[in-house]
Amino acid sequence: MILLIIKIYFSSHIPEPKLGVKLAEGKTKVVMEIADDPTRVLIRSKDQITAFNMVRCDQLEGKASLSTKTTSCVFKLLQEAGIKTAFEHRHNDTAFMAKRCTMVPIEWVCRRIATGSFLKRNPGVVEGYRFSPPKLETFFKDDANNDPQWSTEQIIAKGLSLAGRTIGRAEVDLMLETTAAIFDILEKMWATQDCCLVDMKVSKGVGVWGMGLLSQPTGEKGRVIVIMGSASDEHLGRRLHKAIGAYGVPCHLRVSSAHKGPDQTLSIKDQYESDGVPTVFVAIAGRSNGLGPVLSGNTASPVINCPPLSPEWGAQDVWSSLRMPTGIGCTTVLSPEAAALAAAQILALNEPLIWSRLRAQRLNMWAALQVADRALSEQV
Repeated sequence: MILLIIKIYFSSHIPEPKLGVKLAEGKTKVVMEIADDPTRVLIRSKDQITAFNMVRCDQLEGKASLSTKTTSCVFKLLQEAGIKTAFEHRHNDTAFMAKRCTMVPIEWVCRRIATGSFLKRNPGVVEGYRFSPPKLETFFKDDANNDPQWSTEQIIAKGLSLAGRTIGRAEVDLMLETTAAIFDILEKMWATQDCCLVDMKVSKGVGVWGMGLLSQPTGEKGRVIVIMGSASDEHLGRRLHKAIGAYGVPCHLRVSSAHKGPDQTLSIKDQYESDGVPTVFVAIAGRSNGLGPVLSGNTASPVINCPPLSPEWGAQDVWSSLRMPTGIGCTTVLSPEAAALAAAQILALNEPLIWSRLRAQRLNMWAALQVADRALSEQV
């Protein structure tokens, strides 16, 4: 089981902080106050290992260092995927810096495989049973009563008020959806190492609620080549370039006409087929669109048409992008932003980090709808 404290970012070195009092201590970590900065804390890992709610406890030299390194790597990955947390940076071998939050006394658990304590609470379920979708569970943090399992209704009925915020239906839904998204992202990454993510426990705090999509390059693990039929289409190419950049996908803009210079068009195509980098071509060509079909007929890579449509002839021109000859398989998307999304989804089939950014975007859109719904309902 992997303990995740969802409040994390990553940065470089800072001066040694002046530590204040101990704010909290758990089974595996100690939270220390920063004396001159009440907005941040130092979280120090222990060499202690526990099981069954401290029924078994021992010391394992080096465990604190390994735990801190793993935590820092996991949360750097989550941030690169687009999940904002409160982690700031790894401070030393056994500690990291984080923004100070008021902790929600709930453990959020996500399971792919039935094992361990789940089997004890659910007799009759065979060990190794695979949950699809992953199973979400919540537990109230109460050591004296062995952290009893709580339902969503119990959490809402408790009326927890933390840092001036009441934990109601919207907050619980957000934390559940965030837990599911984090599990999906980490499971995808674990799979690249031929490992199965069995289950995951997440702790959350009030103070970090906003989320946003980050724009960071992945390197040439995948790319989008936008070929425009003329320079007049550059404004659309620029929109697509900006949109695909939000997923961390490199994008190259080129100009070539399949009607006026087919040799040049195919030469450009050849340049991007010889290095083994997964590539999606996007053709931006209006009027009689020959660019997308010519590319599609001469490459095994995906091709997306994104034709600029004029008010006068748009309804007629679009058919040259929609009705393809036999053996031509390019698709057509009218919005540059939608074409960027489609290209990212294609590349995500083989690039986990792009997939993770798409998963984070889905979470962010869901969260934005919940915020808008809540704001409107409170006005009525």
